[in-house]
Amino acid sequence: MSKRLPKVSVQVRKGDINRALKIFKKRTFDSDHLMELRDRRYYTKPTTARRREKQLAIREAHKEDILGKIADGDTKLRFYTKKPKTNGKKSVKNDKNDKKDT
Repeated sequence: MSKRLPKVSVQVRKGDINRALKIFKKRTFDSDHLMELRDRRYYTKPTTARRREKQLAIREAHKEDILGKIADGDTKLRFYTKKPKTNGKKSVKNDKNDKKDT
């Protein structure tokens, strides 16, 4: 099987351009031309592509595991847990308190 996608073509019937455009858009979307165009927009190294596929597979397996546990009745599981909020500053001890001890 060839790697090339089939060409998309539409005939305009009875001068109805809007209908032909609607059909063309649908066929283009279904034939994955747009997805291939987006993928080829930027070059991705083979190692990056493999790493991304592996991460997606791990994420999907984790999702299936959680869905299975939820189906078994565990209601405490969540897909995304909230991380504790931080101010972005590290907690620094007061120098005045350290000086009073000496």
